[in-house]
Amino acid sequence: MSTLYRRLADELRAGIANGTYPPGSRLPSESELAERHGAARGTVRQAFTVLAADGLISSRKGTRRLVLGPALRQSFSQLHSFSRWAASIGETPGVRMVELVRREPTDLEAERLELSPGTRIYHLTRVRLLSGRPVMVERTAYVERIGALVGGIAADAGDESVTARLEELGVVFAHAEHTVSAITAEAEDARLLGVRPHSALLRELRRTTDPDNRPLEWSDDRYLGDAVAFTVHNSVRASTLIRSSAPSR
Repeated sequence: MSTLYRRLADELRAGIANGTYPPGSRLPSESELAERHGAARGTVRQAFTVLAADGLISSRKGTRRLVLGPALRQSFSQLHSFSRWAASIGETPGVRMVELVRREPTDLEAERLELSPGTRIYHLTRVRLLSGRPVMVERTAYVERIGALVGGIAADAGDESVTARLEELGVVFAHAEHTVSAITAEAEDARLLGVRPHSALLRELRRTTDPDNRPLEWSDDRYLGDAVAFTVHNSVRASTLIRSSAPSR
């Protein structure tokens, strides 16, 4: 279960998305929110820190926080599933199942998942929707022990989060490495997303590992360029921003 400050951040994020707190308005004060939620002011400040890192509110302290805008942002600092993220910004998550197959991995999948020769994977392809609009093609390769669980989940999960269902079964997604680049839609991407070939997309490559740093999944996701934004938060103490060349397709 989420901690209180994250639940409060999710509630405020949804309020920004649905217009309760429009751009240019100010959020309730720390003391008001603390009293309303029965929380310490430090908890409210933690929630504000999350929203400021996502670029939704001003970071200035000592005053009521200014709302900067309702951009659809999926923060690298949070390992939320697509379904959780969509709900947190006031959208209804949806999914269209395309394919789930057990097969041999590609060379890249074998490398990123650190697989031994002869090992198979489960590969899941789905289209993800925000309030009925297709916004992302999700292609995820799972190591076999996780893929076997996905095989029993994906077919009947409906709009529920596969990630959440896996967590209920004891799978812990502890770390993720993300690489984002700009690409154009290939024929299959265009067909699944309902756009013209060569439309602008954001490509996110994601490798997720467990607490012991064992690979769990390798995902190649393609987002509509006008539907989703990514943010990276870095500081003098810890930086999650790395500049590198875009990967070859």
